[in-house]
Amino acid sequence: MKRYRLLKFVFIGLLITFMFGSCTEKFEEVNTDPRVLSELDPASMGNLFGFAQYYALNVKRPQLPEVLFADHFSQYYANIAAYFRQDMYHFDGGWGDICWKEFYGRGGPGHLADLIEMTDPVENPGYEAMHAVAQVFSVVMYERISSYFGPVPVSEAGNAKSSVMYDDVETIYKNFFTTLDDALATLSNYAGGNAFGTNDQIFAGDINNWILFANTLRLRIAMRISDVEPALAQTEAEQAVADGVMTANDHNAVFHTTENSWNGIHRIIPWNEFRMSATMESVMKGYNDPRIDQFWTPAVADGEIRGLRNGYTPVELSRPELTIDTLSILGPRWAYDNRNDNPKDVMTCPEAYFLRAEGAMKGWNMGGTAEEFYNTGIAMNMEFWGITDAEVIAAYQQSTDVPVATHDSPEPVSDIPVLFNTGDNAIALEQIATQKWLALFPNGVEAWADIRRSELPKMYPRMNTENPDIAVDEMPRRIPFSPYEYDVNAPAIEDALAKLGGPDKANVRLWWDPQ
Repeated sequence: MKRYRLLKFVFIGLLITFMFGSCTEKFEEVNTDPRVLSELDPASMGNLFGFAQYYALNVKRPQLPEVLFADHFSQYYANIAAYFRQDMYHFDGGWGDICWKEFYGRGGPGHLADLIEMTDPVENPGYEAMHAVAQVFSVVMYERISSYFGPVPVSEAGNAKSSVMYDDVETIYKNFFTTLDDALATLSNYAGGNAFGTNDQIFAGDINNWILFANTLRLRIAMRISDVEPALAQTEAEQAVADGVMTANDHNAVFHTTENSWNGIHRIIPWNEFRMSATMESVMKGYNDPRIDQFWTPAVADGEIRGLRNGYTPVELSRPELTIDTLSILGPRWAYDNRNDNPKDVMTCPEAYFLRAEGAMKGWNMGGTAEEFYNTGIAMNMEFWGITDAEVIAAYQQSTDVPVATHDSPEPVSDIPVLFNTGDNAIALEQIATQKWLALFPNGVEAWADIRRSELPKMYPRMNTENPDIAVDEMPRRIPFSPYEYDVNAPAIEDALAKLGGPDKANVRLWWDPQ
Protein backbone atom coordinates (compact mmCIF):
# COMPACT_ATOMS: atom_id res chain seq x y z
CA MET A 1 0.00 0.00 0.00
CA LYS A 2 2.85 2.42 0.64
CA ARG A 3 3.75 2.63 -3.02
CA TYR A 4 0.40 4.39 -3.66
CA ARG A 5 0.59 6.80 -0.75
CA LEU A 6 1.47 9.90 -2.76
CA LEU A 7 -1.56 9.54 -5.01
CA LYS A 8 -3.89 9.04 -2.07
CA PHE A 9 -2.71 12.21 -0.42
CA VAL A 10 -2.71 14.31 -3.56
CA PHE A 11 -6.33 13.45 -4.26
CA ILE A 12 -7.27 14.44 -0.73
CA GLY A 13 -5.38 17.70 -1.13
CA LEU A 14 -6.62 18.54 -4.60
CA LEU A 15 -10.17 17.29 -4.68
CA ILE A 16 -11.36 19.00 -1.52
CA THR A 17 -10.81 22.25 -3.37
CA PHE A 18 -13.85 21.72 -5.58
CA MET A 19 -15.78 19.61 -3.10
CA PHE A 20 -15.73 22.29 -0.41
CA GLY A 21 -14.85 25.47 -2.26
CA SER A 22 -16.09 25.60 -5.77
CA CYS A 23 -19.37 24.53 -6.51
CA THR A 24 -21.61 24.97 -9.48
CA GLU A 25 -19.18 24.43 -12.34
CA LYS A 26 -20.09 21.47 -14.51
CA PHE A 27 -18.08 19.73 -17.14
CA GLU A 28 -18.80 18.40 -20.55
CA GLU A 29 -18.92 14.63 -20.10
CA VAL A 30 -19.06 15.05 -16.30
CA ASN A 31 -22.55 14.47 -14.96
CA THR A 32 -22.06 12.66 -11.66
CA ASP A 33 -21.91 14.65 -8.43
CA PRO A 34 -18.68 13.40 -6.79
CA ARG A 35 -20.09 14.15 -3.34
CA VAL A 36 -22.74 11.45 -3.56
CA LEU A 37 -20.87 8.43 -4.80
CA SER A 38 -22.79 5.31 -3.88
CA GLU A 39 -20.51 3.20 -6.03
CA LEU A 40 -17.07 3.92 -7.34
CA ASP A 41 -16.84 3.01 -10.99
CA PRO A 42 -14.59 4.23 -13.80
CA ALA A 43 -17.03 7.01 -14.73
CA SER A 44 -17.06 8.31 -11.15
CA MET A 45 -13.28 8.19 -10.98
CA GLY A 46 -13.17 10.10 -14.26
CA ASN A 47 -15.41 12.80 -12.84
CA LEU A 48 -13.06 13.23 -9.90
CA PHE A 49 -10.03 13.37 -12.14
CA GLY A 50 -11.57 15.97 -14.44
CA PHE A 51 -12.47 18.20 -11.51
CA ALA A 52 -8.99 17.80 -10.05
CA GLN A 53 -7.39 18.93 -13.30
CA TYR A 54 -9.62 21.97 -13.66
CA TYR A 55 -9.25 23.32 -10.16
CA ALA A 56 -5.75 22.19 -9.26
CA LEU A 57 -4.30 23.73 -12.44
CA ASN A 58 -6.06 27.01 -11.57
CA VAL A 59 -7.81 27.01 -14.93
CA LYS A 60 -10.92 28.50 -13.36
CA ARG A 61 -9.29 30.97 -10.95
CA PRO A 62 -5.80 31.97 -12.11
CA GLN A 63 -5.60 35.50 -10.71
CA LEU A 64 -4.07 35.07 -7.25
CA PRO A 65 -2.36 31.72 -7.57
CA GLU A 66 -0.62 32.70 -10.81
CA VAL A 67 -1.20 36.08 -12.47
CA LEU A 68 -0.43 38.28 -9.47
CA PHE A 69 2.55 36.21 -8.36
CA ALA A 70 4.50 34.02 -10.80
CA ASP A 71 3.37 35.77 -13.98
CA HIS A 72 4.61 39.11 -12.66
CA PHE A 73 7.75 37.73 -11.02
CA SER A 74 8.77 36.14 -14.33
CA GLN A 75 8.06 39.47 -16.07
CA TYR A 76 5.55 38.18 -18.53
CA TYR A 77 3.23 40.89 -17.24
CA ALA A 78 3.65 44.17 -15.38
CA ASN A 79 1.11 45.66 -12.99
CA ILE A 80 -1.02 48.57 -14.18
CA ALA A 81 -3.53 48.67 -11.28
CA ALA A 82 -2.79 51.30 -8.61
CA TYR A 83 -4.47 49.16 -5.94
CA PHE A 84 -2.00 46.25 -6.29
CA ARG A 85 1.52 46.25 -4.83
CA GLN A 86 2.71 42.73 -5.51
CA ASP A 87 4.81 43.95 -8.45
CA MET A 88 6.88 45.81 -5.84
CA TYR A 89 7.30 42.56 -3.89
CA HIS A 90 4.71 43.35 -1.27
CA PHE A 91 3.21 40.11 0.07
CA ASP A 92 -0.34 40.22 1.33
CA GLY A 93 -0.92 37.38 3.77
CA GLY A 94 -4.49 36.94 2.60
CA TRP A 95 -3.25 36.28 -0.91
CA GLY A 96 -0.98 33.56 0.44
CA ASP A 97 -4.02 32.05 2.11
CA ILE A 98 -5.85 31.96 -1.19
CA CYS A 99 -2.93 30.30 -2.98
CA TRP A 100 -2.78 27.68 -0.23
CA LYS A 101 -6.50 27.02 -0.05
CA GLU A 102 -6.84 26.81 -3.80
CA PHE A 103 -4.60 23.77 -3.57
CA TYR A 104 -5.32 22.16 -0.20
CA GLY A 105 -8.97 23.15 0.18
CA ARG A 106 -10.97 24.88 2.88
CA GLY A 107 -12.06 21.98 5.06
CA GLY A 108 -11.26 18.46 6.21
CA PRO A 109 -11.29 15.52 3.82
CA GLY A 110 -14.48 14.01 5.26
CA HIS A 111 -15.37 10.83 3.38
CA LEU A 112 -12.56 11.41 0.89
CA ALA A 113 -10.22 9.19 2.89
CA ASP A 114 -12.59 6.29 2.23
CA LEU A 115 -12.90 7.34 -1.39
CA ILE A 116 -9.14 7.22 -1.83
CA GLU A 117 -9.04 3.74 -0.36
CA MET A 118 -11.68 2.65 -2.85
CA THR A 119 -9.63 3.92 -5.76
CA ASP A 120 -6.57 1.94 -4.67
CA PRO A 121 -5.83 -0.62 -7.39
CA VAL A 122 -4.80 -3.13 -4.74
CA GLU A 123 -8.41 -3.18 -3.59
CA ASN A 124 -9.94 -2.40 -6.99
CA PRO A 125 -8.27 -4.59 -9.61
CA GLY A 126 -8.63 -3.27 -13.12
CA TYR A 127 -8.18 0.41 -12.26
CA GLU A 128 -4.38 0.35 -12.29
CA ALA A 129 -3.98 2.52 -15.39
CA MET A 130 -6.22 5.25 -13.95
CA HIS A 131 -4.27 5.16 -10.73
CA ALA A 132 -0.93 5.47 -12.56
CA VAL A 133 -2.10 8.43 -14.66
CA ALA A 134 -3.24 10.15 -11.50
CA GLN A 135 0.16 9.49 -9.94
CA VAL A 136 1.80 11.39 -12.80
CA PHE A 137 -0.66 14.22 -12.29
CA SER A 138 0.15 14.29 -8.59
CA VAL A 139 3.78 15.05 -9.43
CA VAL A 140 2.69 17.97 -11.60
CA MET A 141 0.66 19.46 -8.79
CA TYR A 142 3.14 19.00 -5.96
CA GLU A 143 5.89 20.43 -8.14
CA ARG A 144 3.75 23.55 -8.62
CA ILE A 145 2.79 24.09 -4.98
CA SER A 146 6.26 23.28 -3.64
CA SER A 147 7.85 25.70 -6.11
CA TYR A 148 5.78 28.43 -4.44
CA PHE A 149 6.19 27.70 -0.73
CA GLY A 150 9.03 25.17 -0.43
CA PRO A 151 8.20 22.60 2.26
CA VAL A 152 4.54 21.55 1.97
CA PRO A 153 2.42 18.67 3.29
CA VAL A 154 2.74 15.62 1.07
CA SER A 155 3.19 12.40 3.04
CA GLU A 156 0.72 13.50 5.75
CA ALA A 157 -1.63 15.61 3.61
CA GLY A 158 -5.25 14.82 4.33
CA ASN A 159 -4.57 12.77 7.45
CA ALA A 160 -7.42 14.56 9.31
CA LYS A 161 -5.18 15.13 12.34
CA SER A 162 -5.01 18.42 14.20
CA SER A 163 -1.51 19.01 12.88
CA VAL A 164 -0.35 18.05 9.39
CA MET A 165 3.43 17.97 9.04
CA TYR A 166 5.31 19.35 6.06
CA ASP A 167 7.86 17.47 3.94
CA ASP A 168 11.21 19.07 3.17
CA VAL A 169 11.89 20.07 -0.43
CA GLU A 170 14.70 17.58 -1.01
CA THR A 171 12.50 14.67 0.04
CA ILE A 172 9.61 15.91 -2.09
CA TYR A 173 11.75 16.17 -5.21
CA LYS A 174 13.52 12.86 -4.80
CA ASN A 175 10.17 11.16 -4.21
CA PHE A 176 8.96 12.58 -7.52
CA PHE A 177 11.34 10.23 -9.30
CA THR A 178 10.08 7.27 -7.27
CA THR A 179 6.48 8.14 -8.03
CA LEU A 180 7.20 8.48 -11.75
CA ASP A 181 9.05 5.14 -11.72
CA ASP A 182 6.03 3.51 -10.11
CA ALA A 183 3.54 5.11 -12.49
CA LEU A 184 5.56 4.34 -15.61
CA ALA A 185 6.03 0.70 -14.61
CA THR A 186 2.25 0.38 -14.57
CA LEU A 187 1.55 2.48 -17.66
CA SER A 188 3.98 0.45 -19.73
CA ASN A 189 1.59 -2.48 -19.33
CA TYR A 190 -1.23 -0.42 -20.82
CA ALA A 191 0.59 1.27 -23.71
CA GLY A 192 -1.83 2.03 -26.53
CA GLY A 193 -4.76 2.02 -24.11
CA ASN A 194 -6.90 4.66 -22.47
CA ALA A 195 -7.61 5.82 -18.93
CA PHE A 196 -10.35 8.28 -17.93
CA GLY A 197 -11.46 8.91 -21.52
CA THR A 198 -12.81 12.39 -22.24
CA ASN A 199 -12.92 13.21 -18.52
CA ASP A 200 -9.16 13.64 -18.88
CA GLN A 201 -9.09 17.11 -20.42
CA ILE A 202 -5.36 16.98 -21.05
CA PHE A 203 -4.85 13.87 -23.18
CA ALA A 204 -8.38 12.44 -23.43
CA GLY A 205 -7.01 9.40 -21.61
CA ASP A 206 -4.32 8.51 -24.17
CA ILE A 207 -1.84 6.46 -22.16
CA ASN A 208 0.96 6.79 -24.73
CA ASN A 209 0.86 10.54 -24.30
CA TRP A 210 0.83 10.20 -20.52
CA ILE A 211 3.98 8.08 -20.79
CA LEU A 212 5.74 10.71 -22.91
CA PHE A 213 4.59 13.40 -20.50
CA ALA A 214 5.84 11.48 -17.46
CA ASN A 215 9.26 11.06 -19.03
CA THR A 216 9.41 14.75 -19.97
CA LEU A 217 8.33 15.72 -16.47
CA ARG A 218 11.24 13.64 -15.18
CA LEU A 219 13.53 15.68 -17.43
CA ARG A 220 12.15 18.96 -16.08
CA ILE A 221 12.58 17.87 -12.47
CA ALA A 222 16.09 16.57 -13.16
CA MET A 223 17.11 19.96 -14.53
CA ARG A 224 15.50 21.67 -11.54
CA ILE A 225 17.82 19.85 -9.11
CA SER A 226 20.92 19.98 -11.31
CA ASP A 227 22.72 22.58 -9.18
CA VAL A 228 22.37 20.61 -5.93
CA GLU A 229 22.40 16.98 -7.11
CA PRO A 230 24.26 17.02 -10.44
CA ALA A 231 24.95 13.30 -10.61
CA LEU A 232 21.36 12.31 -9.81
CA ALA A 233 20.09 14.97 -12.20
CA GLN A 234 22.20 13.61 -15.05
CA THR A 235 21.10 10.03 -14.39
CA GLU A 236 17.42 10.95 -14.31
CA ALA A 237 17.63 13.25 -17.34
CA GLU A 238 19.42 10.66 -19.45
CA GLN A 239 16.89 8.02 -18.42
CA ALA A 240 14.03 10.33 -19.40
CA VAL A 241 15.46 10.93 -22.87
CA ALA A 242 16.32 7.26 -23.39
CA ASP A 243 12.77 6.23 -22.45
CA GLY A 244 11.21 8.82 -24.76
CA VAL A 245 10.18 12.45 -24.20
CA MET A 246 7.88 14.83 -26.10
CA THR A 247 9.17 15.56 -29.60
CA ALA A 248 6.13 17.00 -31.41
CA ASN A 249 3.31 19.41 -30.63
CA ASP A 250 0.90 16.48 -30.82
CA HIS A 251 2.45 15.39 -27.52
CA ASN A 252 1.81 18.68 -25.71
CA ALA A 253 0.17 18.55 -22.29
CA VAL A 254 -2.48 21.26 -22.32
CA PHE A 255 -5.80 21.42 -20.51
CA HIS A 256 -8.45 21.68 -23.22
CA THR A 257 -11.17 24.06 -22.13
CA THR A 258 -14.84 23.71 -22.98
CA GLU A 259 -18.03 25.72 -22.66
CA ASN A 260 -18.46 24.35 -19.13
CA SER A 261 -14.80 24.44 -18.08
CA TRP A 262 -13.54 27.62 -19.67
CA ASN A 263 -10.32 29.49 -19.11
CA GLY A 264 -10.62 31.93 -16.21
CA ILE A 265 -7.98 34.31 -17.58
CA HIS A 266 -10.73 35.64 -19.85
CA ARG A 267 -12.63 36.80 -16.77
CA ILE A 268 -9.55 38.70 -15.57
CA ILE A 269 -8.47 40.50 -18.74
CA PRO A 270 -11.35 43.03 -18.76
CA TRP A 271 -10.35 44.11 -15.25
CA ASN A 272 -7.32 45.84 -16.83
CA GLU A 273 -4.88 45.03 -14.03
CA PHE A 274 -1.81 44.07 -16.06
CA ARG A 275 -0.12 44.69 -19.37
CA MET A 276 2.92 43.47 -21.35
CA SER A 277 6.23 43.87 -19.48
CA ALA A 278 9.08 46.02 -20.77
CA THR A 279 11.36 42.97 -20.69
CA MET A 280 9.01 41.17 -23.06
CA GLU A 281 8.85 44.25 -25.29
CA SER A 282 12.64 44.65 -25.43
CA VAL A 283 13.19 41.03 -26.39
CA MET A 284 10.34 40.47 -28.83
CA LYS A 285 10.64 43.80 -30.63
CA GLY A 286 14.41 43.55 -30.84
CA TYR A 287 14.20 40.06 -32.33
CA ASN A 288 11.40 41.05 -34.72
CA ASP A 289 9.74 37.99 -33.26
CA PRO A 290 6.92 36.71 -35.48
CA ARG A 291 5.05 35.51 -32.38
CA ILE A 292 4.59 39.04 -31.06
CA ASP A 293 1.22 39.55 -32.74
CA GLN A 294 0.00 36.27 -31.23
CA PHE A 295 1.24 37.07 -27.74
CA TRP A 296 0.12 40.70 -27.62
CA THR A 297 -2.53 43.14 -28.85
CA PRO A 298 -1.40 46.59 -30.06
CA ALA A 299 -2.20 49.51 -27.77
CA VAL A 300 -5.60 51.05 -28.39
CA ALA A 301 -4.19 54.59 -28.47
CA ASP A 302 -1.77 54.26 -31.37
CA GLY A 303 -1.56 50.67 -32.56
CA GLU A 304 1.93 50.11 -31.11
CA ILE A 305 2.92 47.03 -29.15
CA ARG A 306 4.27 48.44 -25.93
CA GLY A 307 5.07 47.25 -22.42
CA LEU A 308 6.01 48.85 -19.13
CA ARG A 309 8.57 48.29 -16.42
CA ASN A 310 7.63 46.18 -13.43
CA GLY A 311 7.29 47.79 -10.03
CA TYR A 312 5.78 51.20 -10.63
CA THR A 313 4.22 52.93 -7.61
CA PRO A 314 0.56 54.04 -7.69
CA VAL A 315 1.69 57.63 -8.21
CA GLU A 316 3.94 56.67 -11.11
CA LEU A 317 1.14 54.69 -12.71
CA SER A 318 -0.83 57.93 -13.05
CA ARG A 319 1.55 59.13 -15.78
CA PRO A 320 -0.29 59.61 -19.11
CA GLU A 321 2.02 57.23 -20.99
CA LEU A 322 1.21 54.40 -18.56
CA THR A 323 -2.47 53.80 -19.17
CA ILE A 324 -4.52 50.84 -20.25
CA ASP A 325 -4.89 52.41 -23.70
CA THR A 326 -1.19 53.03 -24.31
CA LEU A 327 0.02 49.55 -23.38
CA SER A 328 -0.45 46.07 -24.83
CA ILE A 329 -2.69 43.39 -23.38
CA LEU A 330 -2.77 39.70 -24.31
CA GLY A 331 -3.26 38.73 -27.94
CA PRO A 332 -6.07 37.19 -30.02
CA ARG A 333 -5.89 33.79 -28.34
CA TRP A 334 -7.29 35.52 -25.24
CA ALA A 335 -10.21 37.29 -26.87
CA TYR A 336 -13.28 36.77 -24.70
CA ASP A 337 -15.09 34.81 -27.39
CA ASN A 338 -12.26 32.23 -27.27
CA ARG A 339 -12.73 31.47 -23.56
CA ASN A 340 -14.22 28.04 -24.30
CA ASP A 341 -11.38 27.09 -26.65
CA ASN A 342 -8.23 28.52 -25.07
CA PRO A 343 -6.18 25.69 -23.56
CA LYS A 344 -4.11 26.06 -20.41
CA ASP A 345 -0.50 25.01 -21.03
CA VAL A 346 0.92 22.44 -18.62
CA MET A 347 4.03 21.32 -20.51
CA THR A 348 4.84 21.44 -24.21
CA CYS A 349 7.46 19.84 -26.42
CA PRO A 350 9.47 23.08 -27.00
CA GLU A 351 10.30 23.03 -23.27
CA ALA A 352 11.63 19.49 -23.70
CA TYR A 353 13.95 20.61 -26.48
CA PHE A 354 15.32 23.53 -24.47
CA LEU A 355 15.85 21.23 -21.48
CA ARG A 356 17.79 18.87 -23.72
CA ALA A 357 19.79 21.80 -25.11
CA GLU A 358 20.84 22.81 -21.60
CA GLY A 359 21.53 19.20 -20.71
CA ALA A 360 23.80 18.86 -23.74
CA MET A 361 25.65 21.99 -22.59
CA LYS A 362 26.26 20.18 -19.29
CA GLY A 363 27.72 17.18 -21.11
CA TRP A 364 24.69 14.95 -20.57
CA ASN A 365 23.70 12.44 -23.24
CA MET A 366 20.61 14.08 -24.65
CA GLY A 367 20.72 12.44 -28.08
CA GLY A 368 22.04 15.41 -30.01
CA THR A 369 23.74 18.78 -29.76
CA ALA A 370 22.68 21.87 -27.87
CA GLU A 371 22.43 23.84 -31.11
CA GLU A 372 20.17 21.25 -32.72
CA PHE A 373 17.81 21.16 -29.75
CA TYR A 374 17.83 24.97 -29.43
CA ASN A 375 16.77 25.50 -33.05
CA THR A 376 14.20 22.70 -32.91
CA GLY A 377 12.70 24.18 -29.75
CA ILE A 378 12.28 27.51 -31.53
CA ALA A 379 10.68 25.85 -34.56
CA MET A 380 8.31 23.80 -32.42
CA ASN A 381 7.13 26.85 -30.49
CA MET A 382 6.65 28.82 -33.70
CA GLU A 383 4.50 25.97 -34.97
CA PHE A 384 2.58 25.92 -31.69
CA TRP A 385 1.65 29.57 -32.30
CA GLY A 386 0.62 28.95 -35.90
CA ILE A 387 3.83 30.13 -37.60
CA THR A 388 4.69 27.40 -40.10
CA ASP A 389 6.56 29.22 -42.90
CA ALA A 390 9.97 27.51 -42.95
CA GLU A 391 11.68 30.60 -44.34
CA VAL A 392 10.30 32.81 -41.58
CA ILE A 393 11.42 30.34 -38.91
CA ALA A 394 14.89 29.91 -40.44
CA ALA A 395 15.36 33.69 -40.71
CA TYR A 396 14.54 34.03 -37.03
CA GLN A 397 16.91 31.22 -36.03
CA GLN A 398 19.76 32.83 -37.97
CA SER A 399 18.99 36.39 -36.86
CA THR A 400 21.71 38.58 -35.38
CA ASP A 401 19.13 41.11 -34.13
CA VAL A 402 19.35 41.90 -30.42
CA PRO A 403 16.90 43.28 -27.83
CA VAL A 404 16.11 46.99 -28.02
CA ALA A 405 15.40 49.86 -25.68
CA THR A 406 11.76 50.56 -24.78
CA HIS A 407 9.83 53.77 -24.21
CA ASP A 408 10.71 53.75 -20.50
CA SER A 409 13.98 51.79 -20.66
CA PRO A 410 16.83 53.62 -22.40
CA GLU A 411 18.94 50.46 -22.49
CA PRO A 412 17.99 47.07 -23.97
CA VAL A 413 17.50 44.28 -21.48
CA SER A 414 20.32 42.21 -23.05
CA ASP A 415 22.65 42.14 -26.05
CA ILE A 416 22.41 38.52 -27.20
CA PRO A 417 21.14 37.60 -30.69
CA VAL A 418 18.94 34.65 -31.59
CA LEU A 419 21.68 33.00 -33.69
CA PHE A 420 23.13 30.30 -31.46
CA ASN A 421 26.65 30.97 -30.21
CA THR A 422 28.76 27.80 -30.41
CA GLY A 423 31.91 29.47 -29.09
CA ASP A 424 30.80 31.00 -25.78
CA ASN A 425 28.96 28.81 -23.28
CA ALA A 426 27.74 31.74 -21.18
CA ILE A 427 26.08 33.35 -24.19
CA ALA A 428 24.67 30.02 -25.36
CA LEU A 429 23.09 29.35 -21.95
CA GLU A 430 21.52 32.81 -21.93
CA GLN A 431 20.17 32.21 -25.42
CA ILE A 432 18.66 28.88 -24.39
CA ALA A 433 17.10 30.44 -21.29
CA THR A 434 15.71 33.39 -23.24
CA GLN A 435 14.10 31.25 -25.92
CA LYS A 436 12.79 28.86 -23.27
CA TRP A 437 11.24 31.83 -21.43
CA LEU A 438 9.48 32.83 -24.62
CA ALA A 439 8.39 29.25 -25.30
CA LEU A 440 6.98 28.81 -21.78
CA PHE A 441 4.75 31.88 -22.15
CA PRO A 442 2.21 32.25 -20.56
CA ASN A 443 3.14 29.53 -18.01
CA GLY A 444 4.55 31.85 -15.36
CA VAL A 445 4.59 29.15 -12.66
CA GLU A 446 7.24 27.19 -14.52
CA ALA A 447 9.00 30.31 -15.83
CA TRP A 448 9.46 31.77 -12.34
CA ALA A 449 10.88 28.49 -11.04
CA ASP A 450 13.24 28.21 -13.99
CA ILE A 451 14.48 31.80 -13.65
CA ARG A 452 15.23 31.24 -9.96
CA ARG A 453 17.19 28.11 -10.80
CA SER A 454 19.25 29.53 -13.67
CA GLU A 455 19.23 33.29 -12.94
CA LEU A 456 18.35 33.66 -16.63
CA PRO A 457 17.12 35.23 -18.84
CA LYS A 458 18.18 38.76 -17.98
CA MET A 459 15.32 41.03 -16.94
CA TYR A 460 14.97 44.70 -16.12
CA PRO A 461 15.28 45.60 -12.42
CA ARG A 462 12.04 46.60 -10.71
CA MET A 463 11.33 50.31 -10.61
CA ASN A 464 10.62 50.04 -6.87
CA THR A 465 10.49 47.45 -4.12
CA GLU A 466 8.48 47.56 -0.90
CA ASN A 467 10.23 44.50 0.47
CA PRO A 468 13.28 45.25 2.66
CA ASP A 469 14.62 41.75 1.97
CA ILE A 470 14.47 41.93 -1.84
CA ALA A 471 16.24 44.60 -3.90
CA VAL A 472 14.93 45.92 -7.22
CA ASP A 473 17.45 43.80 -9.11
CA GLU A 474 16.48 40.62 -7.23
CA MET A 475 13.36 38.47 -7.19
CA PRO A 476 11.39 36.51 -4.62
CA ARG A 477 12.67 32.99 -4.13
CA ARG A 478 9.40 31.71 -2.60
CA ILE A 479 6.08 32.81 -1.12
CA PRO A 480 5.74 33.00 2.68
CA PHE A 481 3.60 30.34 4.33
CA SER A 482 -0.14 30.90 4.60
CA PRO A 483 -1.24 32.86 7.69
CA TYR A 484 -4.13 30.41 7.89
CA GLU A 485 -1.62 27.63 8.54
CA TYR A 486 -0.11 29.61 11.42
CA ASP A 487 -3.57 29.66 12.98
CA VAL A 488 -4.58 26.04 12.48
CA ASN A 489 -1.31 24.14 12.05
CA ALA A 490 1.26 26.01 14.15
CA PRO A 491 3.39 23.04 15.31
CA ALA A 492 3.85 21.92 11.73
CA ILE A 493 4.79 25.44 10.62
CA GLU A 494 7.54 25.52 13.25
CA ASP A 495 8.88 22.24 11.91
CA ALA A 496 8.50 23.48 8.31
CA LEU A 497 10.66 26.52 9.09
CA ALA A 498 13.40 24.22 10.32
CA LYS A 499 13.13 22.27 7.07
CA LEU A 500 13.14 25.49 5.07
CA GLY A 501 16.45 26.46 6.67
CA GLY A 502 15.60 30.10 7.20
CA PRO A 503 12.93 32.55 8.30
CA ASP A 504 9.54 32.61 6.63
CA LYS A 505 10.53 35.30 4.15
CA ALA A 506 10.34 35.60 0.39
CA ASN A 507 14.10 35.92 -0.05
CA VAL A 508 14.89 32.47 1.41
CA ARG A 509 16.08 30.10 -1.29
CA LEU A 510 14.66 26.63 -1.72
CA TRP A 511 16.79 23.48 -1.68
CA TRP A 512 17.12 23.33 -5.48
CA ASP A 513 17.98 27.06 -5.68
CA PRO A 514 21.37 27.42 -3.98
CA GLN A 515 23.32 30.67 -3.82
